Amino acid sequence: MTPIPDTTQKQATAQGSVIYYRDGKSVLARQGVDRRKVELARVPEHVRDAVIAAENRSFYEDAGVSLKGTGRAVWSTLTGQQLQGGSTITQQLVRNYYSGLSQERSVTRKFKEILIAMKVDQSKSKDWVLEQYLNTIYFGRGANGIQSAARAYFGKDVEELTVSEGAYLAAVIQQPSRFADPKGTDLVAARERWQSVINAMGQTGALTAEQVAAQQFPELTTPKKPFELKGQAQYMLEQVTAELNRRGYTDEDINSGGLKIVTTFDKKLMTAAQRAVEDTLPDDTPKKVRTGLAAVDPATGEVVAFYGGKPSQSRYYDSAFSAKVMAGSTFKPYTLAAALDNGFELSDRVDGNSPLRVASASQAIPNDGDRSYGQINLISATQNSVNTAFVDLGQKVGLDKVAKVAEAAGIPAEQLDKQKEAASFPLGVSSVSAVQNASGFSTFANKGVHVEAHVVKSVTDAEGRKEVVKPVETKVVGGQAAADTTYAMQQVVKYGTGTAARLYDRPVAGKTGTTDDSRSVWFNGFTPQLAVAVNMFRDDNATVTIPGYGTQFGGQLPAQIWREFMTVAMEGKPVEEFPEPSEYGWTSRYSEPDRDTQQPDQGYSPPPSQDGWDDRPEPGTTPPPFSDEPPVTETPDDGGRGPDEQPEQTSPPDPDLPDQPSVPEGGVDQGRGGRQEQPGGGR
Repeated sequence: MTPIPDTTQKQATAQGSVIYYRDGKSVLARQGVDRRKVELARVPEHVRDAVIAAENRSFYEDAGVSLKGTGRAVWSTLTGQQLQGGSTITQQLVRNYYSGLSQERSVTRKFKEILIAMKVDQSKSKDWVLEQYLNTIYFGRGANGIQSAARAYFGKDVEELTVSEGAYLAAVIQQPSRFADPKGTDLVAARERWQSVINAMGQTGALTAEQVAAQQFPELTTPKKPFELKGQAQYMLEQVTAELNRRGYTDEDINSGGLKIVTTFDKKLMTAAQRAVEDTLPDDTPKKVRTGLAAVDPATGEVVAFYGGKPSQSRYYDSAFSAKVMAGSTFKPYTLAAALDNGFELSDRVDGNSPLRVASASQAIPNDGDRSYGQINLISATQNSVNTAFVDLGQKVGLDKVAKVAEAAGIPAEQLDKQKEAASFPLGVSSVSAVQNASGFSTFANKGVHVEAHVVKSVTDAEGRKEVVKPVETKVVGGQAAADTTYAMQQVVKYGTGTAARLYDRPVAGKTGTTDDSRSVWFNGFTPQLAVAVNMFRDDNATVTIPGYGTQFGGQLPAQIWREFMTVAMEGKPVEEFPEPSEYGWTSRYSEPDRDTQQPDQGYSPPPSQDGWDDRPEPGTTPPPFSDEPPVTETPDDGGRGPDEQPEQTSPPDPDLPDQPSVPEGGVDQGRGGRQEQPGGGR
């Protein structure tokens, strides 16, 4: 009438998950219960003998319960020997393994335990019982099961345990908390308990008298502190957990499913990303200034590295995945790609004059500084980041097509919907994260195909079944449109606003971006192997100003950070060329420079521009602005919005998310569409 329960206690079989860097070897984090199940065959015979000698000498002969053992336990307690417990190994397993048996001390519970133990002994093999027992019991130091205990106490796998070490683990079972890290009188008691186990092994015949005499008390490793996530690891774990949840893995799966999770993060590049930011920014950078960096492999969509800021400053969100700020002129390539994929050519001309009147805008849209460029081709418009030219291009190609390209390139529709009817939409009034923008630009490096950005490579369950993540691939634009868009962005880095991002040994394409009053500044760039976005913004939505560097633009510190990171990331990588643009891209004016004479040397630092601004001014000085006026909004009061659009009000950060940036969605980028931006220092 007392059946064997058909379910087990969750904690008895739970195995924590281990999360690795992309090499599958370096541990990033551990989650949940510290238990690694092992088959009995992996446990050395002398370790099994030690446990049996300590806990249940008659294990292989009894019927799952032992009246003699119970009586002996009472006598041991009275005499102070404390060698064996009153319950057999089978009884201990039943109590800790099956559901429905509580831990309270009562005659009813004990009687039920005895009956189930007898039934288990009749229906299961002794080896099965011992294997479950060794994988179930708690050994102290946070270790559940014999394998985790071997690692916790001796830093080795269970197969490598010596007789002395195995005897100590057997001794620990009785008082795991006391013997986990014994000192003083606890150490004396631990030695006595260990010696009792060794002697018992001699009495059972597991050891000879000579072997008993030869055993020495083992040296215990220093207990490890609880696994603590530091720095960017906190952000990494958050993103991995969130993605696993989206892919159908519950928190319970992660904490107790014994998963082996391999992420996309490269340990070396994660360090390089942090160093690029922290070494480039001065020590007195205001705390409210946030910097994000994200690096995406164009061919796979894997986020190989990122920098999310200092967790001590931004506990509830990071600057690479969570924070979303206006894209500014880094959005213009999506507009260019949409046009090139819909019949336009790089040689086609658009209106770069200022102001530009658009029917959907209540007022004319001027260039910054009201500078006019006349009718210019799409290469020049991109190289010089001419705002009115891109507004005109957006009107001609259709804003719906621009939005379609941006969405296919990985920017969620809900982040585009509010602004996609505005004439200023091509200027980057939508907010994006660094990861989204890097992922979007990876489309151009991958010949027009976007591969879904992701942070998990594979998941292997406790049974060894492996699931490899297969990201979604989307054809965004044709290969030639991607090549021509890339060619235009190469001119930005060679001759335009992004020269501070040049790499001495390989081609680079990219785009700068600076929004109203420098509230967010960007540099997005890529080589054929890696797409990287760097942004800077303030959590109070104010102008980004750095001591010694003044008000920031995309071609300044963001480009320098990008270059610092990419110098490390590309080290040792083969030099790959971008696909050739259409024939109309190769004009005498925009020809490929002679690499021997026009490419920077390895020690290259961009020279001062015509207005005297240098790539990195001397500390303590402020570079002169690009004109006599401070940064101003390029457009009238409506920011280039339609007659019925009103900008969102800037609100204080959510109290539940301290320091979260609150950036209005309706600002306009301060591109080079008017006020003169000299090559090497644009927006």
